[in-house]
Amino acid sequence: MGNCRGLRIGRQTSGILSIIALLMLSMTAGCSQSNPNQGSTSEQSPPAQATTSTSVAQLGKTKVVTTFLPIYLFTKAVVGNVADVEILVPPGTEVHEYQATPENVKAIATANVLVKNGLGLEGFLENTVKNAQNAKLVEIDASIGIKPLNEISPVVKTGKDEEDHEHAQGNPHVWLDPVLAKQEVTNIRDGLIAADPANKATYETNAAAYIKELESLNGEFQQTLQKTPSCTFITFHDAFPYLAKRYNLKQVAVVQIPEDQLSPTDVQNAVNAVKKYKVKALFSEPGVDNKLLSSLSKDLKLTLRPLDSLETGETDPQHYFKAMKANLQILETSCR
Repeated sequence: MGNCRGLRIGRQTSGILSIIALLMLSMTAGCSQSNPNQGSTSEQSPPAQATTSTSVAQLGKTKVVTTFLPIYLFTKAVVGNVADVEILVPPGTEVHEYQATPENVKAIATANVLVKNGLGLEGFLENTVKNAQNAKLVEIDASIGIKPLNEISPVVKTGKDEEDHEHAQGNPHVWLDPVLAKQEVTNIRDGLIAADPANKATYETNAAAYIKELESLNGEFQQTLQKTPSCTFITFHDAFPYLAKRYNLKQVAVVQIPEDQLSPTDVQNAVNAVKKYKVKALFSEPGVDNKLLSSLSKDLKLTLRPLDSLETGETDPQHYFKAMKANLQILETSCR
């Protein structure tokens, strides 16, 4: 009745009864029309609001932050398009000594999920996560369940001032073994499902497809490298023990060379280190222009070839297979 207070009678009629009768009739008719509409509106409003809320929830994607390139590739492969994935360490930047930026702190502060390789590789993370103060952040350690290797070959230091990448928790370069990469993808999948169960089916489907490709890649490595058993090599980056162990290669030494200000003693130490081992191959990082390495390879009549640790490159998840197949070709050629 309150909503009908604005009704007015425009016509004058004679007699008190006629006025009262007309007034009652008009008010009854007016309220009988407005009340059903009001009832309908009150019944439909909750579903309409729920629909809007659901729509907003669907549009708000989970934000996932990854540490460096290999972990980004694996995570992006599992996520597809159902979540947003960012990378903290720009490809090509040395992850071992990386110093976090304010942008990194902000990214973690606003993220739902953080994915790392683990095994002590991302030393910058602990304080960065603390500074981000994100109590709701879910952290995924991609190397959980993987038994780490310690040094499988001697590390020869040819200079006094070069920094040593200490691997207190074991060598962290597990992603370079396709079989262990499968475990990392599985760990990432399970962590994402726990953090974002609404997209479980997508994560499972995408992970299964990527794992199938990793199994195929492992088969290619096995078939190709069984032709060159116990191939010996020296590397200038201790990134390949898992790869060597998996495919019966022998990483006989890691020679650490200063990046600049080489003394004659540094040069001679490097030459002696390489001569000490009867190797078939010398491997350096792609894109590294080190004159000492080039000189070494010439003096020892060994071809210096690049073996990719995948810490730099494209951000397409398929880049992993492209780079690893290039590594396989390098190994096959070098080990003949």
